[in-house]
Amino acid sequence: MADAPARSESEMPARAAGGLAIAAAIVAFGFIGSRLLGVLRTVVIANAFGSSPELDAYNIAFRVPDLIFQVLAGATLGSAFIPVFARLYRREGEAAAWRLASRVLNIVTVATAALCAVAFVLAPVLVPMLAPGLGEDLGRRDELMDEAVELTRIMLLSPLLFAVSGIITGILNGRQRFFLPALSPMLYNLAIIFGAVFLADEWGVKGLAVGVVIGAGLHLAIQVPGLFRERMRYEPGFGWGDAAVREVARLMGPRVVGLAAAQVNFVITGFFASKVGSAAISNLTYAWLLAGLPLALFGMALSTAAFPRLADQAADEDMQSLTATISRVLRVIMFLTVPAALGLAILREPATVVLLERGEFLRGDSLITAAALGWYCMGIVPQAGIEIHSRGFYALGDTKTPVVLAVIAVAFNLSLSAALWQRFETEGLAFSVSTAAWLEWGLLYWLYTRRTGADAAGDLRAIATIAVCGGVMALVLAAGFAPFELDGWSDHLVVGLAGAVAGGAIYAGMANLLGVAELREAASRLRAIVGRSIEPPAIQD
Repeated sequence: MADAPARSESEMPARAAGGLAIAAAIVAFGFIGSRLLGVLRTVVIANAFGSSPELDAYNIAFRVPDLIFQVLAGATLGSAFIPVFARLYRREGEAAAWRLASRVLNIVTVATAALCAVAFVLAPVLVPMLAPGLGEDLGRRDELMDEAVELTRIMLLSPLLFAVSGIITGILNGRQRFFLPALSPMLYNLAIIFGAVFLADEWGVKGLAVGVVIGAGLHLAIQVPGLFRERMRYEPGFGWGDAAVREVARLMGPRVVGLAAAQVNFVITGFFASKVGSAAISNLTYAWLLAGLPLALFGMALSTAAFPRLADQAADEDMQSLTATISRVLRVIMFLTVPAALGLAILREPATVVLLERGEFLRGDSLITAAALGWYCMGIVPQAGIEIHSRGFYALGDTKTPVVLAVIAVAFNLSLSAALWQRFETEGLAFSVSTAAWLEWGLLYWLYTRRTGADAAGDLRAIATIAVCGGVMALVLAAGFAPFELDGWSDHLVVGLAGAVAGGAIYAGMANLLGVAELREAASRLRAIVGRSIEPPAIQD
């Protein structure tokens, strides 16, 4: 409208920042809910199965279906589909965007179904390759291998459901709709909890596998109404000659290799853990799930929320805004992740005992899991940094650089794991993963600053200040709780809660003393989110 009041330049960034804050809040809600349910899922599984050899079989069986989904749907979702979809929607209109969405959905679904069929047939060959030592120390190798093969075949239905659901997630995120995709992981976790609570008594770990398939179905079903809200116009066909489809395929190619490399890290850990002995695979899995909580809440949530905006800024060739957004998100991620990683590392034993030690999960399991958790915590910060900087490259249409670095990190992890597993067992394997993450992030950030001309000096000063605050907090916690000898569950609960409260207060106090800007920003965003929560919602999915 000609007579509409013009918005000032200062107002427009403020509205953009507010939109990013709302998006981040919705995604964070989803991640928080999903991760809390994920913790509950882990607690329920630990109570029912502990670190049993049967659970090792389940964890190994999970690898093949997860690899298929991550490599195909995961590769398409983030780095390849969303930027092209967002650009088509902005420049060529809805019809072109929906045509691309339909064709990508068709291609990924058919390709996933074909891979699942091949994996079903080859499961007896693939599973022994992933965990050659499974059950060997107990004299149960053949029995557990057969069980792992059966579990793999049950769960191969889940990547097909996730492939469709993943593309729908990409469509909704590309349209800045985050609520339904945020709910879907919660339903997935609830289904696995259902399997552990109601199906495990009769079916054992097969109940977990059935829960995975049910959860994948719910993950898809909850998002379908979002397509109707967006008035998606589905078209059959693959459109091999479509330039946009070819562009997605071009961007997807390197990302397939990158995600495969990330999954190979899990394969490497499982491979050597199976040689360590029974329960090693499960103990490392528990430790990884606990370490993944702050990574998901902060690194993944904020990076996921920021990515569609980064894609839009790249499409507009607005490099200044893109680098400013990445810098801002990076600093907030570091502000939240550094104390979480350090605090969890210091309080690793109370956290493990309080969350997991019950039922079939015994004190010996707690000690092994906590030891590995401490080393996994060392890798939380770089993995969070990788989340945002890799998305910076994806937004620019460069999927090759993150992939090359991911492959380098996998090779480093493989070499280090091979050198350390016999002497240091599960701790050596966790250390290898974290050290490889530092190498990958360091190279990724260096290349990112060279590519974009981002303010590396400003970022590093901010991160250094945050590190000082976190270091003071860690030193005080370590010194304050070192004299305590913890025995029962209640002792660990008291120390864990007291440590979390004290650590948060010390960190916030240091951040305030040193004038860390992210402290004030986090507080203002929280007040804004709380204020909006008591008003009619601004975004409805």
